[in-house]
Amino acid sequence: MGDPWLTIIGIGEDGLAGLPDASRHALDRAAVIFGGPRHLVLAGAGGRGREWPVPFDIAPVLALRGQPVAVLASGDPFWFGAGGSLCAHLNPGEWHALPAPGTLALAAARLGWRIEDIACLGLHAAPFARLRPHLTRGCRIIATLRDSAAVPALADWLATQGFGAVRMTVMERLGGPQERIRQARDCDMGDIAAPVAVALDGADLPVGAGLSAAPGRPETDFAHDGQITKSPIRAITLSALAPRREELLWDIGGGSGSVSVEWALAGGRAICIEPREDRGRNIATNIANFGLDDRVTLRPGTAPDALEGLPAPDAVFVGGGGNAALFSGLWDRLAPGTRIVANAVTLETEALLTSLHARHGGALIRIDIAEAAPLGGMRGWQAARPVVQWRVLR
Repeated sequence: MGDPWLTIIGIGEDGLAGLPDASRHALDRAAVIFGGPRHLVLAGAGGRGREWPVPFDIAPVLALRGQPVAVLASGDPFWFGAGGSLCAHLNPGEWHALPAPGTLALAAARLGWRIEDIACLGLHAAPFARLRPHLTRGCRIIATLRDSAAVPALADWLATQGFGAVRMTVMERLGGPQERIRQARDCDMGDIAAPVAVALDGADLPVGAGLSAAPGRPETDFAHDGQITKSPIRAITLSALAPRREELLWDIGGGSGSVSVEWALAGGRAICIEPREDRGRNIATNIANFGLDDRVTLRPGTAPDALEGLPAPDAVFVGGGGNAALFSGLWDRLAPGTRIVANAVTLETEALLTSLHARHGGALIRIDIAEAAPLGGMRGWQAARPVVQWRVLR
């Protein structure tokens, strides 16, 4: 490690009294100390203190490269803190970190929850919709919030989403002399002090509450104009695409964006390409409603032109608008090993996929699905349009 010029220090609500000797020594030798206003007061930074610019920017720290600098963060700087943002721009020998117990760890300790069994979220700079995949019966979630006003706002959001039965514990200034832990139902929502976190317990939610963990979620979960990959076909399609965490999908002809959403809910990232403005609005709505603004990007335009400049994907789904020119350009553009899945419902696109299968191999399957429906006074099978699906490795 040599002699790093930058020390990233975690500090709690107990200020200097809670810091170990190593953190105190790093503060003593720092020529400049960066942090939020509260951090600088807790550390007694005095004239050496510099507040983070608004909007947040690490450039002032990097401008002092080589000088002894300290950066203060709440608790563990790598739990939704500034640590990761800084280190992405530094070499390993330039920095070292001295974390302290963070809000999430302190909250779990106060509640007696196993931290490895709960979802930990940073909602101080993210929408409440990030909670959606985690809100199920029996869930346990700890989330940091932006400020005191966010607590009643979150309570209102939970109620409007049908999760009003979630037990909410409000935790203020954890780890310091003004620490306070209360049930939300007992709180005066106008008397909440920051920094604040909440614990959400879904023990009282009904069976079946929340999102399914499997792909093929109901069409009613999505905003769409009818142009949506139907639930059972979507489940088969996601199985063929085989999402893995942090992999990137190109979803060409996004329609409603349902395939991109379900790919992202499985842990991947997606770029959803859609030429129509009205459908683009539906895609944007679905991205927001599922809290996936950090994982799904809407790319207005028509492929292949809209593909220019995009990072290379791990998988590609062609769900609409596929033609010979598009597939020819894709094949030349994609790296070997890229997974390609294409669906066809018209005879023309089916013929195209048949010819591509003959040329490039892979698997060609036909999916026929029928659902029982009223037929006179009885019931009969009502068939959906068959879907031909081509799956291949580039």
